Amino acid sequence: MSKIFDQLLEKRGFSREFLKPRYEDSVDPFLLPDMAQAVERVRVAINRGEKVLIYGDYDVDGVTASTVLYDALTLAGVKEVEIMLPNRFLDGYGMSKKVVQKAVSTGVRLVMTVDCGSRNDEIIAELLENGVETVVTDHHECGETLPKAVAVVNPKRKDVEVPAELKELAGVGVAFKLAQALVKEGLIPEGQEKWLLDLVALGTVCDSMKLVGENRRLCKYGLMVLEKTRRPGLKELMRSAGVKTLNGEAIGYQMGPRLNAAGRMDSAERALKVLMEKRKVAAVSLAAELEGLNDERRKAQAKAIDEIKERGVAEGSVIVESGDWHEGVLGIIAGRLTEEYKRPAFVLSEVNGVLKGSGRSFGEFSLAEALDACREYIIGGGGHAGACGVKVEPGRLEDFRRAMNAYYDGLGLSNQERFLGVREDLAVEDFEAFSLELIEELKELEPYGEGNQEPVFLLPEVRVMEAARLGANEQHLRLMVWDKAGKSMKLIEFYAPEGHLEVRGGDTVNVWITLAENEFRGVRSVEGRILRLERV
Repeated sequence: MSKIFDQLLEKRGFSREFLKPRYEDSVDPFLLPDMAQAVERVRVAINRGEKVLIYGDYDVDGVTASTVLYDALTLAGVKEVEIMLPNRFLDGYGMSKKVVQKAVSTGVRLVMTVDCGSRNDEIIAELLENGVETVVTDHHECGETLPKAVAVVNPKRKDVEVPAELKELAGVGVAFKLAQALVKEGLIPEGQEKWLLDLVALGTVCDSMKLVGENRRLCKYGLMVLEKTRRPGLKELMRSAGVKTLNGEAIGYQMGPRLNAAGRMDSAERALKVLMEKRKVAAVSLAAELEGLNDERRKAQAKAIDEIKERGVAEGSVIVESGDWHEGVLGIIAGRLTEEYKRPAFVLSEVNGVLKGSGRSFGEFSLAEALDACREYIIGGGGHAGACGVKVEPGRLEDFRRAMNAYYDGLGLSNQERFLGVREDLAVEDFEAFSLELIEELKELEPYGEGNQEPVFLLPEVRVMEAARLGANEQHLRLMVWDKAGKSMKLIEFYAPEGHLEVRGGDTVNVWITLAENEFRGVRSVEGRILRLERV
């Protein structure tokens, strides 16, 4: 093991065992609250020959969790299973009254939720009044009281002590732990549940869960299963997305956006069909549909961002923008504005006479707390510290903007940009350390994600030998730099900002990079991908 890799592990507090987690060390699924009750209710459904309705969510976590539970129940012997997903635009997040109508009209006696349900007390009570029982599997924050379900399998429950590793599970992770429990109880043949791990990796990475502990264990094996997935839809999705190397980046930036595009631009049912399709020919067509929806998503997003930049973002600590934009991309736009302008952002669009939108934040400014403080200026809203949804009357948009900025300014926050800046794991002065051996060692850290980001290296005060603009519009940057011992290294930045493109040969710079392997005419070499650059 190279010295620099040892230093990296020490800096992050990772042991060598972190590199090679064992599936056999998975946390006992029965340490999740109500797991025994959930398993017993599934056993009853099998013995009675009941039809089970799975109610999911419209994002990648919700769709993968729905598919995992469907496959697990089928393996366990449930004869009839159906999935119902909410429509982002009509139903919003969580259980809607439609699930009651569906269950009653189709003779369902058991509804099982994934990635939702913990706060849907009224709907679950209404189901029970109609003779339909509910098992909740979820990972979102619970309320002060729990719904009247047979089981509420949620690691975030406040009334039960749960191992810390399990508290970081995605919705799909909780669904998979139920599958593991069904294996332990002899309802699913041992080993068959491992074929579900491809979906667990997809949902966990795309839901930005911390990839340490149990999540790392499941995702590490999930990548192995994804390499040889039995799902024609996933194979075609990877092909159409141009996935060459299966890792966290491929899941988060190539596969995830295409699956999410279904729920954002049309219906999550399209993403579900891709995951569940058994025929290759049909899978090709379905993956092409997702590709088309993702292109629509990109265009809608670019249109809105261009309009905002053209008219200019208003002054203030918090950005509040509204326009005639597609509802499904408002959250993405808010995120882009936050990244570019280093300020929290709300982006809204008029839907049925109401301004409906999303907010994104960072650092010490909590959107959930901000909405509570500005409650008199909104129709409704809620969420987390970093992301939220909100509804505002069109005539009160300016009031909302002023109130939100006044609240932010009143907090007296300082230097919030430090939470957005690229930070190095290690500073490296000798390029000799960047070997092909190190590239191979870094692969052992995959998959990268929250809690285990791709390692960043600072090259302090390096001399630029050569600077060149690349691409048809000269929007990319290539640098050749020297270390103090005179060893050279090539650095690349795609779509570089104007300030970076102004660097010239002879300049001295600090540069933050990730490492990549380059192969040209059979010769392998290490090069850097520029994340941040500043002249000295």
